[in-house]
Amino acid sequence: MKLVTVSQMQAIEKEADSKGLTYDQMMQNAGQGLADVVADLFIDDDQLEIVGLVGPGNNGGDALVALTALAEEGCKASAYLVKRKKDDLVKQFVDVGGNIFSGDDAFEQLAESLETADALLDGVLGTGIKLPLKKEVAETLSEVNDLLDSLDESPLVIAVDCPSGVDCDSGEVADETIHADLTVTMAAVKQGLLKLPAFEYVGELKVVDIGLPVDLSSLKNLQTEVADEDSVSALLPERALDSHKGTFGTALVAAGSVNYTGAVVLAGEAAYRAGTGLVQLAIPASIHAAVAGQLPEATWVLLPHSTGVISSSASEVLLKNIERATALLIGPGLGTESATKEFIENLLAGKSTPAKRKPAIGFVHEERDSKEAEKNSLPPMVVDADGLRLLAQIKDWQTKLPALSILTPHPGEMSALTGLSKEEIQEDRQAIANKFANEWGHVVVLKGAFTVIASPDGRTTIIPVASPALARAGTGDVLAGLIVGLRAQGLDAYDAAVAGAWIHAQAGLYAADDLGTTASVMASDVLNSISDVLSDLE
Repeated sequence: MKLVTVSQMQAIEKEADSKGLTYDQMMQNAGQGLADVVADLFIDDDQLEIVGLVGPGNNGGDALVALTALAEEGCKASAYLVKRKKDDLVKQFVDVGGNIFSGDDAFEQLAESLETADALLDGVLGTGIKLPLKKEVAETLSEVNDLLDSLDESPLVIAVDCPSGVDCDSGEVADETIHADLTVTMAAVKQGLLKLPAFEYVGELKVVDIGLPVDLSSLKNLQTEVADEDSVSALLPERALDSHKGTFGTALVAAGSVNYTGAVVLAGEAAYRAGTGLVQLAIPASIHAAVAGQLPEATWVLLPHSTGVISSSASEVLLKNIERATALLIGPGLGTESATKEFIENLLAGKSTPAKRKPAIGFVHEERDSKEAEKNSLPPMVVDADGLRLLAQIKDWQTKLPALSILTPHPGEMSALTGLSKEEIQEDRQAIANKFANEWGHVVVLKGAFTVIASPDGRTTIIPVASPALARAGTGDVLAGLIVGLRAQGLDAYDAAVAGAWIHAQAGLYAADDLGTTASVMASDVLNSISDVLSDLE
């Protein structure tokens, strides 16, 4: 799903019109798509009753086209006109048996109809409105809200393109805006819908096709996507019947310290849940007894330690065990001691002490050196949590990472990497993620509400989820494990980051739904929900 500003959407429609897809045809396509969505929602209901709030603009037209299509299919369809004249679309609706509430008691007719309606289409205001709302429209929306609040059982509220009263660029919301259960947006997601407070009014979000030509330059130039089920499903590797564990790669996770043993298990199990064939956990030897029994499927690389954290000399041990790894995660639970920073610095420099060998000459010597260098080269890398804070202390760290590494900072860690304040980062998360992905040459996963994944080549994906279910210690370790697990299976860096972040967000929502509250969700609940998300993607 593409993400657009209001002006970008207007430019797309203008170009489409100039190339033969008229505005009227776009409206017909949008309305029919909306009708199809409604029909699918109530596919088992042969006596569907639907009411539309129809405004004067294009989304009022979309609503009328949808109501007309539904009436033609035998649905009981009615419309309440808000500042809309009885134009051709209204006439077409009436001609197929649609009902227009009219007369002095039109609002009373609407109120009576809502008591039995299955769905309410909100097509009063479109994407181009600016706040505050005009008095008459604001009063109408407020009165409809009062009606809905008074009902024992409200109809399903479906917003047409956007909930009426939402600024689709800024995400600001009028007080009178009707909360939608579902927003059916046309052609692309408007950026304001993925901002707070607007997102609280959107409900589930679905995009319908309006028939835009694929060769539109204004459409091709858009580089920001919104992740959804279909796009993520297409990224996941196939799992052939003749597969073996080597088919799905090896994720090597360097993590943990005496104070943060749980991070190791969360990240390691998440990598397995993502489908990785083998997970190796490289940890300080001192915590092995505490964590080994919690993940019996893992293999272990025991690293030298100092006071319970990975020591600087551990790079040598890790490099000797890195050959089979197809992706490497550094960071969860490491702590921020200087010895561990030196470990990362040595690892990035490929520093290890080679075994003593007899002198050799000519190509034999060169061949051995080449093999040693190949052995010590780092696999695709993901850096998370304390690993990011330690990375920030290493000069020119961005040039020392493997190409297209994945960095997964929350705003505090992004602040450590960039020198910007958290407030500056949060003010325009997408722009900040894009800027530094480009400057650093790595994929940035800026975590938080509406996680942003930015690639150095300018591509950006937004995860359309904002939930306190994920505001809990350890959920970041689960995310890092998911991403390295997908990377280990051969997904490229950007795709692994997008898929991992979307699956992680959905797992948080699933966990909250299972528990009945976001307050009780723990990282282990998110971890346990990964398999349910993946099952629904198949």
